[in-house]
Amino acid sequence: ESVDTQQTAFLLRKAWTLYSVTPLYRFRRARLRNYALLLSASIAAEAQKGLAVEVGVEMGIKVALSSLAELRGSDLDQPALLVQLSSRPQASSRNSEGKLVWLGCFCSMFGDDLSENLPEGFTSLPLFLSHGAERYTSLVGSWFQKTFDCCFRRLAISPQNLSWMVAMWAGCELDKAASAVELIFSVPRLAQPLDISYAIHPEDAKALWDTVQKTPGEITQEEVDVFMDCLYAHFHRHFKIHLSAAKLVKVSTVVASAHCDGIVKILHSQYLPGVLMLLTELAISQIQ
Repeated sequence: ESVDTQQTAFLLRKAWTLYSVTPLYRFRRARLRNYALLLSASIAAEAQKGLAVEVGVEMGIKVALSSLAELRGSDLDQPALLVQLSSRPQASSRNSEGKLVWLGCFCSMFGDDLSENLPEGFTSLPLFLSHGAERYTSLVGSWFQKTFDCCFRRLAISPQNLSWMVAMWAGCELDKAASAVELIFSVPRLAQPLDISYAIHPEDAKALWDTVQKTPGEITQEEVDVFMDCLYAHFHRHFKIHLSAAKLVKVSTVVASAHCDGIVKILHSQYLPGVLMLLTELAISQIQ
């Protein structure tokens, strides 16, 4: 599956913090302009320490909400929703663009499990990605929660899901100048924090995965376990360290990087739908 690369280029090569979002109640796309004005007023009121602010009055932060019709997996998915915050000095003209200070994107990529059985009046956009200052994420999230009776939760990524990611992404077709596949482990129960970095040549990682995977296009938990066990055995043979006793906290590949704290950087437009599909699945599993 492919998406419009021009419309989705903003998603690439940025560190996104992930959240899961319960369905929005009484959200109407026809009112996006009005929502932008209300959200802008809410942010301005917070900046003014609770003083009343008239809706539509510019207070230095401009809000833009837009639908991204191309960014979805199936007809059951809702088009993605992009939220942009721009700062504008008071002396600037009303039509000036301003500097982009924060981005947020609600999306659903093959999120059929949640959207199929929704009651009337609810909109399913379970995955939320934010890029920018945490205070803006908090302000935007609070406004959406109050306005649409939804709930935001940080989306952590378990070591098991990180293992799936590195196995899947290691098997993807490579660029000639592809960077190494890297796994970062945290060693528990030590007086001082200790991380172990394990880098594998991308061609070696792909060759290993190709020997493990039995059916192209399909992945099983057993195959992921065998792939990781092979990497652990190789590391132990050279360094006499059992990585299985440590915690996998981050993986980096040519496709994307992902941290257990729920921070993801997508690097390749070709694999964008697949990465978003996996993240949507994780977000839905947290909601359900």
